Amino acid sequence: MNIKNVTVAGSGVLGSQIAFQCAFHGYQVTVYDISDEILEKAKTSFQQLGENFRRDLGATQQQVEAAVQRLAYSSDLPTAVKDADLLIEAVPENPAVKTEFYTKLAASAPEKTIFASNSSTLLPSQFAAATGRPAQFLALHFANEIWKHNTAEIMGHPGTDPAVFNTVVDFARSIGMVALPLHKEQPGYIVNSLLVPLLSAGLGLLAKGVADVETIDKTWMVATGAPMGPFGILDVVGITTAYNINKMSSAPGAAQVSAFLKEKFIDTGKLGVAAGEGFYKYPGPAYKQPGFLQ
Repeated sequence: MNIKNVTVAGSGVLGSQIAFQCAFHGYQVTVYDISDEILEKAKTSFQQLGENFRRDLGATQQQVEAAVQRLAYSSDLPTAVKDADLLIEAVPENPAVKTEFYTKLAASAPEKTIFASNSSTLLPSQFAAATGRPAQFLALHFANEIWKHNTAEIMGHPGTDPAVFNTVVDFARSIGMVALPLHKEQPGYIVNSLLVPLLSAGLGLLAKGVADVETIDKTWMVATGAPMGPFGILDVVGITTAYNINKMSSAPGAAQVSAFLKEKFIDTGKLGVAAGEGFYKYPGPAYKQPGFLQ
């Protein structure tokens, strides 16, 4: 199986990063989203990503421009996937939205196309039937700021073709990722099995009024030497993602956290770094200021 053309469905925080990462490493990439207006906003994201690649990776202006030239855009799904060898789905973390998307995709994509979900919490087996091609479906999960935090977790479901699995492992390595194969389905994969409990604990402490944002983050940073605490991380991940996860969760305290996030952040547009404000204001959040840890 030879992957040359990649389609990324969803141009949000991670979708745009995935698309740029693939284009930077030489793949022809089509970015799909539900409207041309949203895709226009994505083009601004790619300009910023180019600056990030220059700053953090030492990429040249020529390399960045070449990556941008490999990006195409479409708000028409059949057009977006007509040549796709691999489709990476990065649509909202909502089972109903994903199921609807895969049902439409199954009717649009060529037989050759491998489908990969970037879902951070949902399992491939939940959507395998909706894809119409369960053997060619699996999860390919990236961490935020993937050019720096270059993990790629590859997780199939019991019906995934091992050859497809291996193809995606090789693809992940080809775009500069550290490929992390999982041997069985696991909610949260590896990264989020470790990370989500930390973020949930921080949100629980805040929602219950135990301590404020700065104190909770400071505690974690001082005690562990981590460069940011749970709320700094949440701002990077995006507060909408945290809200959706808690809204769907039946875990104790999740309903209180989701109500808190909706009132204080979702309804006020404080969605994290991408919005310029979340738990902190950007650029120059308080946790990066001299003296924060004192």
